[in-house]
Amino acid sequence: MARILVQATLPHSRPHKGPNPHEFERVNGRFTLYMNAPPSVGLPYGSYPRLALAWLSTEAVRTRSREIELGQTFSSFMYKLGLTPITGKRGTTTRLRDQLHRLFSTTIRCSYQESRDWHGSGAGRDCLSPLSCAGVGYTIAHKHQLWWSPRDPDQQALWNSVVVLSTEFYEELIAHAVPIDLRALKALKGSPLALDIYSWLTYRMSYLRRPCLIPWEALQTQFGADYGRLRDFKRKFLGHLADVLHVYTAVRLSTGPTGILLTPGPTHVPRPPAASRPT
Repeated sequence: MARILVQATLPHSRPHKGPNPHEFERVNGRFTLYMNAPPSVGLPYGSYPRLALAWLSTEAVRTRSREIELGQTFSSFMYKLGLTPITGKRGTTTRLRDQLHRLFSTTIRCSYQESRDWHGSGAGRDCLSPLSCAGVGYTIAHKHQLWWSPRDPDQQALWNSVVVLSTEFYEELIAHAVPIDLRALKALKGSPLALDIYSWLTYRMSYLRRPCLIPWEALQTQFGADYGRLRDFKRKFLGHLADVLHVYTAVRLSTGPTGILLTPGPTHVPRPPAASRPT
């Protein structure tokens, strides 16, 4: 997964609140993820775009190519994501096709803000400098061609369906990819929150060098500001964390009334040695 989509994540459910339900913002400390979709299309949400992003990202890193072939049938692509093709208005084929359209139509902007201390020349005391800010914008796909029919997912199209990742997203992905196990995502596909927790834990473990306590309030801002009360979020988070621990058994953590204590341990997918990583 691209690091930017692990540090802050997509909506868990269809955004309804606010005057602009086609806009979404997620905050993780000084990092902010802002998403904007055409009002007629809407934002991607739930497990399906997360599964699609993970598979697309994995293929891009594996092939070192922006252009990714999805296959000639909708069914074959869905099986790669761990999904069973079911037709109909509320079937999996219709829902996945809709979420792919939302994902590839959405613009993503990331920003990072940092304040630094400086020594005031006249006052003779430390002062806070003006806030420095850096940001970049992305679309996931530069181009996509989906020739499948949700009504007949086994029908073979005349041409392969293709996604061409945007240059900006591809370069971010190659430079800052977070290794994950697609089998784990398939096992956790029933919950977008569980998918987010899994990716976040293996990312944090990749650079954690000493124990770190993360307050529940910070976790709610990062993962579930839309869950309302803190106690409701904690209950949801702990329930899905238990599912994650069934697939990521080596993670070292403990939960308490103030937050989660992470202790250095192995990532779920070990990073390759620096010397063997592609440049």
